[in-house]
Amino acid sequence: MRRRSFITLLGGAAAAWPLAASAQQSAMPVIGFLSPISLDTSADRLRGFRQGLRESGYIEGDNVTIAYRWGENQMDRLPELAADLVRRRVSVIAAFATAPAFAAKAATTTIPIVFLAPEDPVRFGLVASLARPDGNLTGINLFTGELSAKRLEILREMVPGATHVAVLINPTNPTMETTVRDVEAAARAMGLQIQVLNASTSREIDAAFASFDRERPDAVFVGLDAFLNSRRAQLVNLASRHALPATFSNRDVAEIGGLMSYGTDIADAFRQVGVYTGRILKGAKPAELPVVQASKFELVINHQTARMLGLIVPDKLLATADEVIE
Repeated sequence: MRRRSFITLLGGAAAAWPLAASAQQSAMPVIGFLSPISLDTSADRLRGFRQGLRESGYIEGDNVTIAYRWGENQMDRLPELAADLVRRRVSVIAAFATAPAFAAKAATTTIPIVFLAPEDPVRFGLVASLARPDGNLTGINLFTGELSAKRLEILREMVPGATHVAVLINPTNPTMETTVRDVEAAARAMGLQIQVLNASTSREIDAAFASFDRERPDAVFVGLDAFLNSRRAQLVNLASRHALPATFSNRDVAEIGGLMSYGTDIADAFRQVGVYTGRILKGAKPAELPVVQASKFELVINHQTARMLGLIVPDKLLATADEVIE
């Protein structure tokens, strides 16, 4: 009788173990990760985000779960992806880029949102102010949009004889209007003529470069955009094929053969989003967390590409570059 009771108790305990494990798993907070691009172009940035979470005491799969939603460069998918995260009742949404941030904001007024925005989030209506965001949003401002004039200036130093610069933008990105305005103002001050070209698909990128056979620019300025960055290998190959100097915002383009990049340290910005996400999981309110303006910028020059293009990199740029790739 005792043996049978023992076996019954043991069996009941064994049956309860999966239930206990399930309860523990369901109690684990869930982060909604909303990105407009794809996983295969985001490895370095994901590492930065996870590092920020670790700094806040969270490790994916250990004490936090991440629900990934990838837009795959289809911006019209973002509202439904954001709504899906809301239906799942995630603890916080990390929205990377302006379009995902707006999609998340439209989907919920209660779930905290941490965004990564390349433009002024106040001017674009994401938050009421940088110091006191108000509502359920806060995040990191890359400040890269405001660096357009500086990027054009550095490009002119690299290609001093340039008079005609092609500006490649993604017209579906709501921040591109500001980028074009900033570049146009800087170009006028430098006496440069610019030509704006739109590309929101791989085929349109090919078409933009094909047009250079008819009207060849002296250099190419690629706007800061998640889709264009995801096509960095295509852009680098086309710039090389047409023997055109090109400037980019993100160092990962220079690392694979792009001539140069100047902008915010993106991996570090993703880390900062991870830190803020972790703080919110610990109870902080978005309205009480000021929007952080990125202060770490980097100039990366691919010297090998410069030599291939027949360019002599000025000593001033070599001295001020954060990294020169030989």
